[in-house]
Amino acid sequence: MNKTPERKIWFLFLILAFAVFLGITKGSVGIPFLELFSEANRPILHLRLLRIFLAAIAASGLAVSGAALQAILRNPLAEPYLLGTSSGAGLGAVLGIIMGIQGLWLPLAAFLGATLSFILVYNLAREGNKVPVQSLILAGVVVSIALSGILVFAISISPNEALHGIMWWLWGSMHVYDTKLICVVSIIVIAGIAAMYMFSQDLNAISIGEEEAVHLGINTEAVKKIVFLLTSLVTASVVSICGIIGFVGLIIPHMMRFIVGPAHRRLIPATCLAAASFMIICDMLSRSLMPPMEIPIGVITALVGAPIFIILLRTRQGMR
Repeated sequence: MNKTPERKIWFLFLILAFAVFLGITKGSVGIPFLELFSEANRPILHLRLLRIFLAAIAASGLAVSGAALQAILRNPLAEPYLLGTSSGAGLGAVLGIIMGIQGLWLPLAAFLGATLSFILVYNLAREGNKVPVQSLILAGVVVSIALSGILVFAISISPNEALHGIMWWLWGSMHVYDTKLICVVSIIVIAGIAAMYMFSQDLNAISIGEEEAVHLGINTEAVKKIVFLLTSLVTASVVSICGIIGFVGLIIPHMMRFIVGPAHRRLIPATCLAAASFMIICDMLSRSLMPPMEIPIGVITALVGAPIFIILLRTRQGMR
């Protein structure tokens, strides 16, 4: 690694540190940094640190899943939401909540939904022993729309008392203070990211072209299946605790390719740092813009992410 990428990674660390500083000092009530450590403010510091940790974990999982899917599908628009994984996980979690499932069983319900949606998309797209990329994306879009419709129907027939909580959760929230649940989800997400990092060289080769990857001795179909399973597991875990949060898995990998290049051994760590900073700042904005009301974080990521994506798109078109 030459010095320039190293400096860029260190710069991302500084941005993350600044985001954490904003996350603990800003919110519905601003508190000076040193006053956070007073006896009276320690509970607030504890809750804000939990939110920051959860935001960093959730964002890293979604963004790395997006980077891995974009590589194996060779499609810049690929992300867990596009392939129906988020919708499947959301439907599984919503059905679980409606049936009264809570706590540590909720990630399992979301994972079951994500896995079933993955199996459905995979089998719809499969042609013999191969899974054409275009068929996979089309099947993913169709399944995502269908599952979203079922999800809305499930919410519409749920008791009114549960409806508000489900709708709030569905748009994304870091309002989770169950440390056991956060620990379980964190272990799954970190293990998933580490496993995807181990496939960095395979992702580099497949992103260039499947034929080239096969010539290099890579079993592309096996790698695709494993990466799909890993992204489903990570996405399901994140959705089960934070709801459906869009744009993170789409824009952060694009931004980091501009900054550190397409090699996944560098792209994945950079994506984790940038995604964590982005989500922590979005969470801070969700608590600060209309106090004491908290805006769902999915609304903030969409409002901030859409203009960034348009700028990236225009910049890329201008470079051609």
